[in-house]
Amino acid sequence: MVLSALSARCTVASRREKITGGRYAPAIYALFSWVEPRVDFALGRVKIQRISFFIIEANMREYTKFYINGQWVDPVSPKTLEVLDPSTEAACATISLGSEEDVNLAVAAAKTAFESFSQTTAEERAEMLDRMAAIFKRRIGEIAEAIRLEMGAPISLASTAQAYAGLGHITEAAKILRGYSFSEDLGPHRVVKEPIGVCGLITPWNWPLNQVSCKVAPALAVGCTMVLKPSEIAPLSAYLYAEIMEEAGIPAGVFNLVNGDGPTVGEALSRHPDVDMMSFTGSTRAGSLVAQNAAPTVKRVTQELGGKSPNVILEDADLEASVTRGVLHMYNNTGQSCNAPSRMLVPRALLAQAEAIAASVSDSVVIGPTDEESTTMGPVISKVQWDKIQGLIEAGIAEGAKVVCGGPGLPEGIESGYYVRPTIFSDVSNDMTVAQQEIFGPVLVMIPYDTEEEAIQIANDTPYGLAGYVQSGDLDHARAVATRIRAGNVHINGASGGFDVPFGGYKQSGNGREWGAHGFTDYLEIKAIEGYDAA
Repeated sequence: MVLSALSARCTVASRREKITGGRYAPAIYALFSWVEPRVDFALGRVKIQRISFFIIEANMREYTKFYINGQWVDPVSPKTLEVLDPSTEAACATISLGSEEDVNLAVAAAKTAFESFSQTTAEERAEMLDRMAAIFKRRIGEIAEAIRLEMGAPISLASTAQAYAGLGHITEAAKILRGYSFSEDLGPHRVVKEPIGVCGLITPWNWPLNQVSCKVAPALAVGCTMVLKPSEIAPLSAYLYAEIMEEAGIPAGVFNLVNGDGPTVGEALSRHPDVDMMSFTGSTRAGSLVAQNAAPTVKRVTQELGGKSPNVILEDADLEASVTRGVLHMYNNTGQSCNAPSRMLVPRALLAQAEAIAASVSDSVVIGPTDEESTTMGPVISKVQWDKIQGLIEAGIAEGAKVVCGGPGLPEGIESGYYVRPTIFSDVSNDMTVAQQEIFGPVLVMIPYDTEEEAIQIANDTPYGLAGYVQSGDLDHARAVATRIRAGNVHINGASGGFDVPFGGYKQSGNGREWGAHGFTDYLEIKAIEGYDAA
């Protein structure tokens, strides 16, 4: 697997094969290339830099147990799945796939634990979160490496935004909890907020620990118990999260982890009569299925789903800064973010300038090995996702969109890994497939508009409503447009909220809110105690 420099408006870092030692089972790898191996003892790994023929033994991680009722247990029915490193297409770990019986055991443990855990004090739970945060910080390097392996994030992204997002939700939940009021008095009556009960949490692969933590931390903070099903194709960091929960001394049964696929474990969780709430992040299609399975038991369902977010560049915006920021944001995480600004709306008179700026920004992208600090874009998650993206790029070409850069196929010189050519389409009409469907890859569409009213209409002409972006040189102008975009989060001139700002969408982008104090709300029930202080 030898990579050369990439043309087509992207630079590719020179490829160096890497084997990283895992935890348990040995595996044998044969590698082909040209020069000498280099051993990096400080990082405990071997990098093979161009060797003619070299065989090395490496460890493949085995994460085949589930965490149920405070114990690491074998699945009821053994069934394994290999986890692939999307940058090499090689197996990097083995996990077990759970069954309905495993879900039943985990839910029973969570239900039993709820009786006592729901009665703990806020300070007791805040101290648990503090312990979790301290262990998380200590293991941040290991967590970043797991994220890099499981979903192909470049190490520069995995060790910063990806890993630290998981930590941020824990520390924010502890901070909020210490000042959170769980009751208010209305004359002689008291209104109290109580934990909803057992929560089923289903998380995606694209921001794995961000999504785990923004569900687990608030659920634990308010006194809920839970069963987590992380994505089966990117489960490694969630496994480490479970180890953190164990080391932090979270009471048995409060947090349970069962790996598995959606049709088996996800469905069993969603329809389980003893699960009081489902929190799901993923595709709109899968979110709809979770809601359908949950409906017979009338449980609460919150969802953070897909998006096709507009980035409205107004005539008075700094065009170079706005386009540059928009392209880089779109390419972040290889375009695999539900709130990515995937539709760039540009005044028609400025479209040619915007295209030139966007193409120049694409030239600066560095595609390469995910363990290299210089790499700014890694692969997409899987062959299935790669194939989907290729089909949508082909659809854009067939429907007449102008290819500014990129296009179908692997980047030039890359022979393996699920790498996608960063692609920009222009002169796109909003009814084209690439403007309506969530691509979930490094593909940006540029849509010209003639009037501001038309731009707002185009921005809202989507079944989604997760995020919106407005660029303007006049803050009042930007605010006025932002109020008219139908989305749960609107960003002005590149601003981004912290962990205290609510996150969630309108329309088919979901319901409910995560992050910060608003993220507590969905895990709480409201009880009115009338005559509480009657004379």
